[in-house]
Amino acid sequence: MQLYNTLSAEERAIMIDDAGKQRLTLSFYAYAKIEDPKKFRDDLFVAWNKLDALGRIYVAHEGINAQMSIPEENLEAFRETLEVYDFMKGIRLNEAVEHDDHSFLKLTIKVRHKIVADGLNDDTFDVTNIGVHLKAKEFNEILDDPNTIVVDFRNHYESEVGHFKNAITPDVETFRESLPIINDQLQNHKEDKNLVMYCTGGIRCEKASAYFKHQGFKNVFQLEGGIINYAKQIEAEGLESKFIGKNFVFDNRLGERITDDIISQCHQCGKPCDNHTNCENDGCHLLFIQCDDCKAAMENCCSTECLEIIHMPLVDQVRLRTGKQVGNKVFRKGKSENLKFKHSGELTDTALAAAPTRGVAEQSGAKPADIRQKIKVKKVLLGKAEHYYVKAQVGQFTVENQELKIGETILISGPTTGNQQLTLEKMIVDGAETSTAKIGDKVTFEVPFRIRLSDKIYKILG
Repeated sequence: MQLYNTLSAEERAIMIDDAGKQRLTLSFYAYAKIEDPKKFRDDLFVAWNKLDALGRIYVAHEGINAQMSIPEENLEAFRETLEVYDFMKGIRLNEAVEHDDHSFLKLTIKVRHKIVADGLNDDTFDVTNIGVHLKAKEFNEILDDPNTIVVDFRNHYESEVGHFKNAITPDVETFRESLPIINDQLQNHKEDKNLVMYCTGGIRCEKASAYFKHQGFKNVFQLEGGIINYAKQIEAEGLESKFIGKNFVFDNRLGERITDDIISQCHQCGKPCDNHTNCENDGCHLLFIQCDDCKAAMENCCSTECLEIIHMPLVDQVRLRTGKQVGNKVFRKGKSENLKFKHSGELTDTALAAAPTRGVAEQSGAKPADIRQKIKVKKVLLGKAEHYYVKAQVGQFTVENQELKIGETILISGPTTGNQQLTLEKMIVDGAETSTAKIGDKVTFEVPFRIRLSDKIYKILG
């Protein structure tokens, strides 16, 4: 019985593209008493693997926490796999604001001690005695109450790119750090203020609200379904968004836009920017904000030291990493002396710039197609973007799956770039103009719009 992934992320991406089916990105959680998390995990893997479900899921004796991607056509069948368990009947699935077929490329289900690392001893308080759930309209109303204190229970790299106006945004790297900080900071307001909290999808606040009620806070409220559900509700009901900027998400997208406000800066040059990057150096992998110009100049690296390392032979790169501890001790979450424009704990509610529109339809003033509507063209994946030369307006791509020839129509697609088609008139391989690029070639040609390293290149068939 298969209980593990047999495909690499690259192989899975090709399969998804070849299938040409719309996928949905969603998240959900549930606190419950699970007697045998290992069996529960294995049963879920078997059921979800059959449905081509992908994602990152944690299960524990206390419940389940899941972020996933599934084919849209399998949504009802997926719900049925949840309905098997009483504690997940009628569970709310938080659908992403922006869907991306490549948000997850593996099905990873791990058994953990807890579904969220909160550092709390649950035996000391009633985890079911939670704060009042508020829908978007109610949440907006309570934020207008002068007796309200709103707290962001996410980490600094999440709140930096987007948060609710006037929120307390702790300068922390983990959820467990924020609990004692907020408890100490608000000791004098346990009875006279509304303690209102929010997070990405609601799971962190579920535990935090119970903790703060146990600490003696009388009026505790939480945003139902977190920012993800809030964004869906304000759109459906035509409400004002009191959240500004982008919502950080824990998948390959690294964020989904809620409003057009950019409230953060490129950590390297200071330009308004809210796009996260992971440092290209696998021995660093620092998460930081990087604009397109710095991305091109620094080749996805956070520092000149990392830039030098990625140009070393692979054997030397591996040697430099040997013996280092893994996990968060290496893969830091956005704090480094090299990031001159990082402002943890000094966040603004004022927009520094407006987000650019995406794709040709938006540039021409036409209404963009619904993000769930797949481009109705037959295409085959050619490769991926490697570099963009800003001044020359030239893109570099790796050809991975089949030959590319002059005169063919290509599609460049990505979550920020959108879907852009052009006909290939000239291309360069190894410094020389050529009519055919073979598998393994790095090809460059003019691209009249900015591309990103997450972009894929396809050949349009027929």
